[in-house]
Amino acid sequence: MMSLLRASRLPLPLLMLAAVAPGQTEAPPARPPEYTVLRAATPPTIDGKFDEAAWRTAPTVGDFVFPWWKAGAKEQTRAKLLWDDEYLYLTFECDDAHVTARHTARDGKIPEDDCVEFMLAPDADHPLVYFNIEFNVLGGILDNFRPNGPDQPRAPKWDAEGVKIAGTYAGTLNDDSDTDRAWQVEVAIPWRNFSAQMKTCPPRAGTVMRANLNRSGGKTNPQFSQWAHGGTPKPSFHTPARFGRLILSDRLAAASTSR
Repeated sequence: MMSLLRASRLPLPLLMLAAVAPGQTEAPPARPPEYTVLRAATPPTIDGKFDEAAWRTAPTVGDFVFPWWKAGAKEQTRAKLLWDDEYLYLTFECDDAHVTARHTARDGKIPEDDCVEFMLAPDADHPLVYFNIEFNVLGGILDNFRPNGPDQPRAPKWDAEGVKIAGTYAGTLNDDSDTDRAWQVEVAIPWRNFSAQMKTCPPRAGTVMRANLNRSGGKTNPQFSQWAHGGTPKPSFHTPARFGRLILSDRLAAASTSR
């Protein structure tokens, strides 16, 4: 069955990869990926469905890679982004035979659930200054700010304000006795949360930012995967030097007959 959660406003707070045998680490591509973010003429409704024409027009970022895969099914993720003067919008559609999500407390144990993560360095000239925000299908959120890179302490307290998130899933939540199909989340993040680190806020068309999209967690088959290969021998998402590039476009996302 399909369960739908209403959108909730959270308070303050390519070179081809080489084939590898099981147990080996995928080699990273020579260059991190790039993605052109189309502009949303009309803000999408954050309801976890992402069925508006703008989302149908927006391309996916491309297949996620599995740098540290050892065994089990590689369950793929399809992500898209849009932007306007107020928000950055994201969708994640995650293949998942066993969907797990239990945590909703702000900055709670979201990584124990099936979850996705968005990492953003708003100024491409300073990739070590970045934010990470994790989401699950229940609307749980965990967020941090790293003002001095991954090897230095994170900011004592940082909560993104005005985030909107909603999720849906096809299957039965937290029941591994059957086989689920997928889960998905739709997110809107106000630019104002990153204004101190942005060159201009709101951003302008042509702005380049550094970012990564990650997925992990879950009770069964807890794979690590990501958009931009981190290039580390062991699982680590905090690799800003390997983040991909987001390029904000002035081209409007328009109606399309296919997703």
